[in-house]
Amino acid sequence: MSDSSPLPPVRLHPEAELARDALSTPLLSRAALLARWAGPGTRVDPGGQLVEEQLAAAAEALGLAGDDAAAEASEAWRLAMDTGLVEVVDEQADTVATGEDLALLTGGSPHDVLAVWLGALESVIADAAVPDLDALIDVMDEGGAVDFSKLDWDPEAEAEFLDGVLGNLYLLTASEDGPGDAPVPLPALAASMIIPGDMDEPTNDVLEQVSDAMMRLDEQFRLLDPIGLVVYQPVDEALLGDLDVDGDAEGDVEEGPGEAAVEGTGAGTGAVAEEPVVPVDEADVSRYGMVRLTPLGLYGLRARLLESGFAAPAVGDLADKGADALFDGSAGYGPRAALAETEQWLARREPLAAAQELLAAARGSDPGAPLRRLRCQQALSLLGAQAEPAVRTVLDDAELGGLARVWLSELGATDIPAPSEDLVFWLTIDTLAAQLAAEGNSEELQALVEGLAQQHSGFFAAAWRVDHPATPDVLEAMGRLHPDKRIAKEARKAAFKARSQQGG
Repeated sequence: MSDSSPLPPVRLHPEAELARDALSTPLLSRAALLARWAGPGTRVDPGGQLVEEQLAAAAEALGLAGDDAAAEASEAWRLAMDTGLVEVVDEQADTVATGEDLALLTGGSPHDVLAVWLGALESVIADAAVPDLDALIDVMDEGGAVDFSKLDWDPEAEAEFLDGVLGNLYLLTASEDGPGDAPVPLPALAASMIIPGDMDEPTNDVLEQVSDAMMRLDEQFRLLDPIGLVVYQPVDEALLGDLDVDGDAEGDVEEGPGEAAVEGTGAGTGAVAEEPVVPVDEADVSRYGMVRLTPLGLYGLRARLLESGFAAPAVGDLADKGADALFDGSAGYGPRAALAETEQWLARREPLAAAQELLAAARGSDPGAPLRRLRCQQALSLLGAQAEPAVRTVLDDAELGGLARVWLSELGATDIPAPSEDLVFWLTIDTLAAQLAAEGNSEELQALVEGLAQQHSGFFAAAWRVDHPATPDVLEAMGRLHPDKRIAKEARKAAFKARSQQGG
């Protein structure tokens, strides 16, 4: 998938709500607490980390106890340094002071808070793509540099892999027809990055790779949960004994996690999958790890995708733009997202002026015009009777007259001028062209095509003469969609005549 391919539009929570979520995330809230706790007596090492003798006090300040308290305090301090909540003020004495960004968390706008959180997210994602610290120490040379060849680890490939997994998780959450905010099995995400889409039956080698990827992702999502990106249910500890650290099964690999939840999963390696498939009907699939993108995580990943050049729309992006931008921008949206976008657009405008602007933008003979008119009619239906004066002004318009009559009829008006036969056929072609653009070869469109052919025995004899740019394409589509071979052939002949008439 290229960075110019638009992703499905997402519905983001209000920034004020997301900012509250960000402030309550365990990792950022601890980092902020340590930034306030730090004082003139706080000492750090040359790398900016708390010296070991101060970790116990830092853990106590955070209310942490137990074997992991010092490590968790160190992690929170590192994040405070990375995000500018604290900063070194005397490199010789290794002392620190509160950073400027701490004030943004207490007195800044919701957008300011989210900017700090996004910085924290980048830091945690970068950490998640790094192998175990002990492994790094083992391959350091005398000068402190890491020999990646000995580590068998490619930093760029690891970061790209994690980005791809997060992209797939975003796509699943953003899709109108996908599982939405339902948790996704960890094996499905691993498989979406490993198993080629054209592979019917994964080989043992591929399944080993899936199992290995699962173990890597289990560690990574454990790190990403405390920053609020995801809610993660880790892999059942009882299953980890079946895999060694390299992801090799001690028994038959086909009995391991790689096989348990990859059936039917297909996605290209190393890229955002077009349609990652989530396995279902696995009684114990949750034991292999379940991950759900949070509303805050959805906001964060969208920001990262935009920064990387992806077209990642959100409902509401078009609310302040003109009607032409509303129609063009929402052309690829599903019906629910398009409706939500239109509702937000209308909410910021006076009804009659909005109706006039919508009708003006619906005109045109370009390929996108039929869908614009369909979206216009749907938007006008949301306005109701308040749009009637504007609609009546276009009753004699060659492109909008049919739309106006249909809309007024649905409104219940009785003084509607009767349409000419030419207008009826033009409107029929325009409507079918809009449905093709919006839904493709859907079952609903097929039913509409069958109904038209059944109700009008001479439809194709007249339809090919309709002076509409989409007439040939619509008739060809009717030939594809109609199940009756005789009628389908008639439609294709009509399409040929229409194309010849238009000089195509």
